[in-house]
Amino acid sequence: MATARPAWMEKPKPAVTLLKGVVIGLIVLVMLYPFWYVIVASLSTAQGLRQHTGFLLAPAEFTLDAYRAVLSGDIVTQSLLVSVFVTVVGTLLAVVLTVLTAYGLTRTRDVPGSRALLYLILFTMLFTAGIIPNYLLIKGVGLLDSLGALILPGAISAFNLVVVRNFFMELPGELLDSARVDGAGEWRILSQIVVPLSKSIIAVIALFYGVSYWNEFFNALLYLQTPQKWPVQLVLNQYVVQASPLEQISFGSRMDSQTAPRTIQMAIVIVATLPILVVYPFLQKYFTKGVLTGAIKG
Repeated sequence: MATARPAWMEKPKPAVTLLKGVVIGLIVLVMLYPFWYVIVASLSTAQGLRQHTGFLLAPAEFTLDAYRAVLSGDIVTQSLLVSVFVTVVGTLLAVVLTVLTAYGLTRTRDVPGSRALLYLILFTMLFTAGIIPNYLLIKGVGLLDSLGALILPGAISAFNLVVVRNFFMELPGELLDSARVDGAGEWRILSQIVVPLSKSIIAVIALFYGVSYWNEFFNALLYLQTPQKWPVQLVLNQYVVQASPLEQISFGSRMDSQTAPRTIQMAIVIVATLPILVVYPFLQKYFTKGVLTGAIKG
């Protein structure tokens, strides 16, 4: 006589499956509607948005005036260029430094003090200096009110470093030893063997660093005084969250006075979010493989 299957292994009834589908569908709609609202509101006219009541499912009198107003303003265009520069340069620098440091920390038996350095890096994951010591450090090294203050403090993430190191530790040691027997140096082993075998984890940390640099606004708020050096996330915070009038900063007469501030706020949100949304799908296939492989053992 066959034993009864546990409750969690039984095939669900059609009514239960339908109920789960309805609940999941409602959750998805609740989560997606705010994003959809931002898109359709940014494509609506000022008058149509003011007169509309209830849920906004389609643009109220379709127009691109909000995007024209945003992209014609100096502060938003300049902030986009600043964010692109900080993200590209910062990500490249951070990936290079992380890969070099992680590979060096895999040689704990050959490099004196490397294990102590690893423990010191792990210590920074638990304790940070705080806002005031960091501000004094940035001021002391002369990075105040410069883009370097947005790039250098986040050049190496302890979490990313540990993940990459663990990934390197999982590479076959026999392969690296055979390369050394053939006369290959550490630089050649890293560039021609380790890095090509680690494309997935490098893509993952590049995504992490890129999103971090693109979303950076707090350090910009602390260290930058010149509006022309603001990244787009700080502009987004000042105008959407703090409700500061951008006209007083740099829009000038080119701001369309007939465009509702809410439509401009939504347009800035889209402009600030779209670049990362475009890049993410190209790196998503590496995400699960890279993180899981690098985080299982160490």
